[in-house]
Amino acid sequence: MITVRFPDGATREYALGTTGTTVVESISRSLAKATVAMRVDGVLSDLSDEVPDGATLEFVKRDDPAALELIRHDAAHVLAEAVQELWPGTQVTIGPVIENGFYYDFYREQPFSEEDLRAIEKKMAEIIDRGAAFTKEIWTRDQARAFFETKGEAFKVELVDVIPQDQPIRIYRQGQWLDLCRGPHMRTVKDVGQAFKLTKVAGAYWRGDSNNPVLSRIYGTAFASKDELDAYLTMMEEAEKRDHRKLGREMDLFHLQEEAQGSVFWHPKGFVIYNQMEAYIRRRLNGAGYKEIKTPQLIDNKLWVKSGHWGKFRENMFIVPDEIPSTEGEQPEISSEVNFLALKPMNCPAHVQVFNQGIKSYRDLPLRLAEFGCCHRNEAHGALHGLMRVRQMTQDDAHIFCREDQIQEETEAFCNLLDSVYEDMGFTEVKILLATRPDTRAGDDAVWDMAEKGLGDALAATGRKFEIAEGEGAFYGPKLEFHLKDAIGRSWQCGTLQLDFVMPERLDASYVAEDGSRQRPVMLHRAILGSLERFIAILIENHAGKMPMWLAPVQVVVATIVSDADGYAQKLVDQLKAAGIRAELDTRNEKINYKVREHSVGKVPLMFVVGKREAEEGTVSVRRLGSEGQAVQPFMDAMVALMAEAAAPDLKAKAAAAA
Repeated sequence: MITVRFPDGATREYALGTTGTTVVESISRSLAKATVAMRVDGVLSDLSDEVPDGATLEFVKRDDPAALELIRHDAAHVLAEAVQELWPGTQVTIGPVIENGFYYDFYREQPFSEEDLRAIEKKMAEIIDRGAAFTKEIWTRDQARAFFETKGEAFKVELVDVIPQDQPIRIYRQGQWLDLCRGPHMRTVKDVGQAFKLTKVAGAYWRGDSNNPVLSRIYGTAFASKDELDAYLTMMEEAEKRDHRKLGREMDLFHLQEEAQGSVFWHPKGFVIYNQMEAYIRRRLNGAGYKEIKTPQLIDNKLWVKSGHWGKFRENMFIVPDEIPSTEGEQPEISSEVNFLALKPMNCPAHVQVFNQGIKSYRDLPLRLAEFGCCHRNEAHGALHGLMRVRQMTQDDAHIFCREDQIQEETEAFCNLLDSVYEDMGFTEVKILLATRPDTRAGDDAVWDMAEKGLGDALAATGRKFEIAEGEGAFYGPKLEFHLKDAIGRSWQCGTLQLDFVMPERLDASYVAEDGSRQRPVMLHRAILGSLERFIAILIENHAGKMPMWLAPVQVVVATIVSDADGYAQKLVDQLKAAGIRAELDTRNEKINYKVREHSVGKVPLMFVVGKREAEEGTVSVRRLGSEGQAVQPFMDAMVALMAEAAAPDLKAKAAAAA
């Protein structure tokens, strides 16, 4: 007999070899009907698996949040079966679950089209209706290789070869079709349901290597219900309208091009937003006691070796020799004695160098060093995505050097500052994750134990709720991740606070303690916006291009109805600019409706429309973006109101406090 435990503390006795299916059926017919998988001592497993003696068993229903990954995983298998039924001879490779969905990579001569997706969806629906059960088999390595070789599945053969020798070869069948898979799966393909959608086709290199064959990748998504799917597709449709790359072109904010992959060409209007953001966060940092510095772009690899980045991050760094290569031969040549420098991918080692200049006392701590540091990271070409994922970025980066007894106070001060900044930006819903030690890391476990406890205790002391993100920390320390939610419900990770005992040790940072001894400072790596480029993209999409008045590249356009008002309009623009308003003049010989439409596309928040009557009376017709109506006001009243509205949030708060 075996003993099975349940989350509520209850236990039951069963015969040796009992499966999860038997256990759930013995408890309740309705529970068995709703259950699609189980957790055995916290590990998601097939219901058909045998339950070990003494294990704690938890049942996963199809409508549980935990089942969503299984629904998508199983949908990927159904997708692969559908493709091979429609196009025999197509090779299947891998099909993982990803955020918001799944994909499967296929090898075939003819790429898939959008029309093919609809045919595949129809076939998937048929396969789901068949309701074939998922069954697991354990094969020998030779058996699996022979089977896939016979089928002409060269990619599956390669996958079999890379499975570690100590791991079993699991095969999952669904009717006549089978796949190599670690599992687990639900009971039958019918559990996938019909709330799925194939979304797009893309190319991808096998195993991410450009030297390997190009595969056809089909993306899809699936949900537990049709309502959830419809809500997601509506959100994606809205997200497409808000795409910052599309709006960036329409609003003439920036562009990217092949000759500078991953680097942004800011246009005048886009750079207004950039400068306003930088000026805002600079004022907030100055007010919070940060001292701004500037450090070099190119730094000798000796420093990166000492900091640990050379060993852990070198593949993401742009490396530069410190000598001019010889060009006498067909290929540039570099001598074996050359030293290498790197474009900095982050600012932290350079900030330690500033801290190390001169002797620091415990009285000097905390020392908060900030830099709008331009960093370069060699992101894969396929990962680049507008302003969201770039190779050259500027961060609102800062490092706090403090004593251990100051960690809690500095953590709370940072969290308060971050909350205030996000509120100014219009984001009020923020989720916090504590990311713990990754597999690849610097420092021993004792240091990580201390760092994780220190950061967790400091955050808990602020009264804020947080969740644990296992293995997601930086290589030199655990970190807090701050995820904000935008207008259409998407989550973005922007702010971070990382606690680091490792780098001060590696780079020999120290201060003189009160007792005269030399001590290592604690280093808090922190950012609020993160990459300015990425945060601006988030703002563009959050506001659908209709930026808050203080960030709008052009805050008001003075547009004429008749040429008799041109002189008056010019006078108004001059006064607006003198008052610090970003104003433009539109005296073109076009109908006013045409001008309104054009400036609406450019997302100009305000228009002052003037004609002969307004010129005579000293008034303007005020028209707001997205509003059909307009109101006539004395120009000075309209300008004073605009000046108040156009002030940055922190300056408004300062003015209100002084009033």
